[in-house]
Amino acid sequence: MTFDVHTIRSQFPALTSPDGSVYLDSAATTQKPLCVINAISDYYHKQNANVHRGSHSLTANATAQFEEARRQVQRFIQAKQHKEVIWTRGATEAINLIAQTYARNTLQAGDEILVGEMEHHANIVPWQIVAQQTGAKVIKVPMTPDCQWDMNAFHALLSSRTKIVAAAHMTNVTGTRQPIEAIIQAAHHYNAVTVIDGAQGVVHESVDVQNLDCDFYVFSGHKLYAPTGIGVLYGKLALLEAMPPWHGGGKMVQQVSFDNTTFAELPAKFEAGTPNVAGAIALATAIKWLAEIDQTQHHNHQHHLHQQLIQGLTALDEVVLIGLQPNSSVVSFQLVIEGEVIHHQDIATLLDQQNIAVRSGHHCAHPLMDALGINGTVRVSFGIYTNSDDIKALLHALTKCIELL
Repeated sequence: MTFDVHTIRSQFPALTSPDGSVYLDSAATTQKPLCVINAISDYYHKQNANVHRGSHSLTANATAQFEEARRQVQRFIQAKQHKEVIWTRGATEAINLIAQTYARNTLQAGDEILVGEMEHHANIVPWQIVAQQTGAKVIKVPMTPDCQWDMNAFHALLSSRTKIVAAAHMTNVTGTRQPIEAIIQAAHHYNAVTVIDGAQGVVHESVDVQNLDCDFYVFSGHKLYAPTGIGVLYGKLALLEAMPPWHGGGKMVQQVSFDNTTFAELPAKFEAGTPNVAGAIALATAIKWLAEIDQTQHHNHQHHLHQQLIQGLTALDEVVLIGLQPNSSVVSFQLVIEGEVIHHQDIATLLDQQNIAVRSGHHCAHPLMDALGINGTVRVSFGIYTNSDDIKALLHALTKCIELL
């Protein structure tokens, strides 16, 4: 389908409401197209049933759609087998699962986990927890002054003690596209396992986990135009098979007795209890919907939006851009008026009063903010539906904020 932002935008009910905001917070969560909303509604209207349980046609139909959604994700990220796709509540739960199954059962005192300085808290805190449990150490990989992964420092830190390397595909504050290919290759030279947080990256470029050769890759549905509460853990088959279960309950077992319990095979081993069936089906719907859109034209459109935004922001003397990346869908900035940094929350509030929705704060990235010596930013982030009028509205509203302040 040819990329036409007007046509695409018309498919998002939240954006077509007369009193809807100019939505520039898609890095936090995306709005949902009507086909995704309908997929959820149709499931509950017509086929609501549990999966992998019972013998009636409703559960058989729900199970078939649930497992087809898994195969849709398998094709989307080019996984070798559908058993390598595990449903989670999101990227955060997926990383915690890796930490509490793979890491907790393999790490020993003195082992090291290398984690980038620009990571989201979801890719820092789980490693700190498992390090306390095992005696391992979390080692920071610093960033360069221009908000890039410092490859020289990374190579210097790698050693036989390195057991896990955790890195974001794309960062959520500056939109930095990290050199995950080089990171993975270098980590594997030391036989370290790689964990890639793809929550932002999978939205903006095609992912082939086999070509990347990453050991784990995680992402959330809600940043990919799908619902909240559904996410994906990809892991190499041999790793997943060797990992013990995390949650116990129904579906993840073969046989239970008070003498012994045997666990189900992949992927059920990691999917205890009733899953988010509607969420999985809706995620598959979002993936299929995105596949119909010309992504080259989409990227060109995003490039024009980025240029328009940066030209507008740099024309305002009071704006200080933070970690600016070329052609990123994420732009962070501060306002400095007469030498004083205006609190990011005040700016976001003033923009909200003009019907402009942006994000303010530390963006779940305290170490990044500490490295920059700041306490937060205003973040503007695009979605597939963002248009030139949104950028014009933001720049107009921001100019009024500056005049008021």
